[in-house]
Amino acid sequence: MVKQIFLNYKGSIILLLAIAIGGVAGYLIGPDIAVIKPFGDLFLNLLFMIIVPLVFFSITSAIANMSEMKRLGKIMGSIVIVFFTTALIAAVLGFIGTTFMNPIGDSDVSSIKELMSNTEVVETEEISFLGQLVNTFTVSDFSELLSKNHILQLIVFSVLVGLATAMAGEKGRPVAQLMSSATEVLMKVVKIIMYYAPIGLGCYFATIIGELGPQILEGYARSFALYMILSIIYFFGFFTLYAYIAAGKNGINVFWKNALPPSITAIATCSSAACIPINLEATKRIGVPDDIAETVIPLGANTHKDGSVFGGVLKIVFLFSLFGKDMTSVSSILSILAVSFLVGAVMGAIPGGGMIGEMLILSVFGFSPEVLPIIAVISTIIDIPATLLNSTGNTVCAMLVARLVEGKNWLQNSLSKTAKA
Repeated sequence: MVKQIFLNYKGSIILLLAIAIGGVAGYLIGPDIAVIKPFGDLFLNLLFMIIVPLVFFSITSAIANMSEMKRLGKIMGSIVIVFFTTALIAAVLGFIGTTFMNPIGDSDVSSIKELMSNTEVVETEEISFLGQLVNTFTVSDFSELLSKNHILQLIVFSVLVGLATAMAGEKGRPVAQLMSSATEVLMKVVKIIMYYAPIGLGCYFATIIGELGPQILEGYARSFALYMILSIIYFFGFFTLYAYIAAGKNGINVFWKNALPPSITAIATCSSAACIPINLEATKRIGVPDDIAETVIPLGANTHKDGSVFGGVLKIVFLFSLFGKDMTSVSSILSILAVSFLVGAVMGAIPGGGMIGEMLILSVFGFSPEVLPIIAVISTIIDIPATLLNSTGNTVCAMLVARLVEGKNWLQNSLSKTAKA
């Protein structure tokens, strides 16, 4: 069992060790460690090269192939409502948590701001809200989509192409197959690049610590502590609330009676996809109708990740605090909630979407891609609790969808059918 867990976490363990070694080397050597920064830049450049085609093909492929899923309008409508509502609750809860425990805290980050003085884009002329909305989701020329600075606009374009392909039916099948094949090839490219990740991130992190000193490490420790607190509250408190809304006290009983296998699988594998069979079995044992379970669980594993929403809030607030951006205005709060929602909900559909979600954060808020490793470390340290929330959350969401589709007595009816059988 221990050996299996090690094999499942081998990549994360190696990455954490590399980051730790880099941090120690940077602390001991100091600014002179900057000589190895090109090795870190190489890793970033490799990621930047692949990010645009990966976003386009993976999102387009996911949506284009949805035409094969058997769906009733009521089920799909209920899924949208449940996924949206729970992700929004997670975003709000995450932001409230950061107001009580800011990841940076009272750390002296003046040296960080000085070192990364070019990490924010030059302010552009002020435009209207509607104009900003247009610029946020669209570009004026196709060539501008081929840039890592326009990830959100590329997502919009990819969604449109995916929908059009699905609507084309059989005539669109060759395009859908092409998109799927291209996604598989690009993921192999990402896999090759990730072999270099321990060296690349280790060298980059060594440079950061060498230049900034250990003060940023406190921010990571506070971030992990805050994430664990939020995870415990959401896992035990809100999952119980969702189960109660879905089916009253009986809902709470059957959920927690069947939640352990998906939870353990999530912790042991650190993969939402690997949890799909276990989640399906759990939801069916709970009494969720087969067609609802077989829709919510696979779709949720790709597009509904409340744990990633928490992570999105944490990363954005971390950067805002690091570089002194305003987080008190209504527009800032709404933008933080909206982007974290996208990071968790939309980015979940992308294989390896964590890194692309981080690029979305940098693109929307105008940070330089060079700060990517700073928040990539957060992704690594919160990986286990995030997967737990992402995966087990889909089980209780299936119950909520059943409540909307089948009515308030769905669980009793399901138990009656099981007793008669």
